[in-house]
Amino acid sequence: MRANKEKEFDIVDIEFPGVGIAYNEDKKIYIKGAVPGQKVLAVIAKSKKEYATAKLIKILNKIDGEIEPKCVHFGVCGGCTHQFLDYKEQLRLKEEQVLKLFKSAEIEDFNYQGIDQSPEEFGYRNKMEFTFGDMEKDSELTLGMHARNTAFGVVTVDKCCLIHEDFKLILDAVLNYFKDLKLSYYRVVKHQGFLRNLVIRRTKNTDEILVNLVTTSQDSFDKKEFNDLITNLPLKAKLVGVLYTINDQLAGTVAADAVEILQGRDYIEEKVLGLNFKISPLAFFQTNTWGAEKLYEIVMDFMGPADSKVIFDLYCGTGTIGQLVAGKAKRVIGIELIEEAVKAANENAALNNLTNCSFIAGDVAKTVNTIAEKPDIIILDPPRPGLHPMALKYVIDFNADEIIYVSCNPKSLVVDLKKLIFNGYKIDKVKLMDMFPQTPHVETVVKLSR
Repeated sequence: MRANKEKEFDIVDIEFPGVGIAYNEDKKIYIKGAVPGQKVLAVIAKSKKEYATAKLIKILNKIDGEIEPKCVHFGVCGGCTHQFLDYKEQLRLKEEQVLKLFKSAEIEDFNYQGIDQSPEEFGYRNKMEFTFGDMEKDSELTLGMHARNTAFGVVTVDKCCLIHEDFKLILDAVLNYFKDLKLSYYRVVKHQGFLRNLVIRRTKNTDEILVNLVTTSQDSFDKKEFNDLITNLPLKAKLVGVLYTINDQLAGTVAADAVEILQGRDYIEEKVLGLNFKISPLAFFQTNTWGAEKLYEIVMDFMGPADSKVIFDLYCGTGTIGQLVAGKAKRVIGIELIEEAVKAANENAALNNLTNCSFIAGDVAKTVNTIAEKPDIIILDPPRPGLHPMALKYVIDFNADEIIYVSCNPKSLVVDLKKLIFNGYKIDKVKLMDMFPQTPHVETVVKLSR
């Protein structure tokens, strides 16, 4: 099977994260965005001896549960993949994929409590990292999301259905402003260009908005004029800050070599389940605020009474989970690699008058063994790759009575669960929380006990 060859495929199965499975002469074909029952036209991207990957070009039939996508960008934008499916069907497919991973790993005999749906199917995102670019080489400037099935194309998503109208207003104004100035965008391969990202955060419960323009240091613009542009927009939320960030790092990710406050402050304040949280520009915070509240309620329900217990919150980020459970715990100790996030976590704990919380900056794999106290409960919320092997070793050695594992990647989750089971833990409960409607992603919460 040759690369770059177009071929029709019948999708017979699905695997996380939303990858359709077809077969061609017993060779397994992976096609992202396809679902069972579809006949699709796809082009072979990579062909190995045992399997091949293909890029979806066109869907050739209709299936049960199919609806008309709400967003005009769907099919071109690489953000959403399942907007053509009824939301209940999206939830069913997410359950099917996660439970299949558990079954393949021979993880059984637990209380499966189903999947909770997001409070909002659309308009739920509280943060967007828009990228400057173009759709075709040397065409007009765009600002938005990476286009589907292209290496570097960026599509302007000024009508995106996952964001509030304030995002669209800012995006449109910023794009037109820089189109007029004819400034170049940053090209990752050449490491040349000026405009990189527009990052917007908007709170759900307090109606605050923070705008952050990210460029390299390879050019300049009138910062006062840009600030005035944002300030004069008729936003529904309160504009609390306009930032200008210089990022000269080579990779395409959003980072900060220097940050200048053009007006206001460099954080937003959000309220989650009665507690207040300061969120800085680059700090991790769940992108679906109301969905996150439901996720944290699942964690607290799984934890149960903990008045006399010490809790370790590993990979704690800005300490959201740790602070929410602190009210029903003896003591909470959080560990997080990113120093900025730990600083925010300790500030937030003081803001919420929580005296039984402390947050430590450091690599979880190295720092966790320096803590004298021993945990009764360990809460794990690691990044997508899962637990570092050394961190997992320390988690096991602590011999905590209970572990609550929150995962955005069920593939790495089941690998870690197998190791925990081998070392004397059993799985009590599993529940899914859909934080990302219209996409293939889902959160999984697992309670384990000795």
